[in-house]
Amino acid sequence: MLKDLFQSMLSIRMIEERIADEYPKQEMRCPVHLSIGQEAVASGVCTALRHSDFVFSNHRCHAHYLAKGGDLSRMLAELYGKKTGCASGKGGSMHLVDTGCGFMGAAPIVGSTIPIAVGTAFSARQRDYDRVTAAFFGEGAAETGVFYESLNFAALHKLPILFVCENNLYSVYSPLSVRQPEGRRVTDVARAIGVKSQQIDGNDVSLIYSSAASAIDEMRKGHGPAFLECMTYRWREHCGPNFDNDLGYRTHDEYEKWRRNCPINRAQFALEDKGIMSEIEIAGIRSIINQKIDEAFAFAKTSPYPEAEDAFTAIYAS
Repeated sequence: MLKDLFQSMLSIRMIEERIADEYPKQEMRCPVHLSIGQEAVASGVCTALRHSDFVFSNHRCHAHYLAKGGDLSRMLAELYGKKTGCASGKGGSMHLVDTGCGFMGAAPIVGSTIPIAVGTAFSARQRDYDRVTAAFFGEGAAETGVFYESLNFAALHKLPILFVCENNLYSVYSPLSVRQPEGRRVTDVARAIGVKSQQIDGNDVSLIYSSAASAIDEMRKGHGPAFLECMTYRWREHCGPNFDNDLGYRTHDEYEKWRRNCPINRAQFALEDKGIMSEIEIAGIRSIINQKIDEAFAFAKTSPYPEAEDAFTAIYAS
């Protein structure tokens, strides 16, 4: 399992690093929010889910989309605004969707997909579907009203939903200290509402997988929702492909501490230490991933732009 988790994280990292390299060419005209540094959360949770389960995401959605099995070529085409994009070139980076693999959508409004995810879980319960919903969001979403309402409703009806909080310590440039009372953890808030909750190392992909798998197993037995607060860290700027440590909102020491705690390096060390994979095997995996990325970018760049009349299609659900 660790090998699968490692490959998932590595693929996400390499895809987003290529996006960062290509972005300055001004061909991708939508904002991008990269998950570099916090790939373990998406890979750990989504690997614990079934193909038929549902996932909802936020503005930083690439990793969730890819970890759930979203089509890479269509994702990149969406970033380029092409007709072949997963949202027909209309949504861009923050509106990815691939219902074929259960990735139901992402939206940039903070906290906005949490109640929608609860609705999906409620629908599954009402129709007696054996499907779990996972809702990804940042700790900033815990400061919105719908967060409390959604967790309360899910707890009341014992819904099969996993709330996944990626706590990367910052909302844009604002640290937790200026947004939430000192000493209060998001996990404590969720627990007080009646949702089984735990705060875990968000850079330990094996721990995330086992915690999510255990919580999901309990949901399938009808034991209600769960909440995971995964402590992690984004390496690059809030929005865009660059590094922004020069702005002064976080220290160089803090940044370097989290860089040393890289989830991919930790998994690779464990794989090599246990003799599961060698450096040669890992190099081979990198080569395969690179080839897939090359093909996906070629598809995106050569795909056509939407026609003017396409502006009036796929606006409402059929």
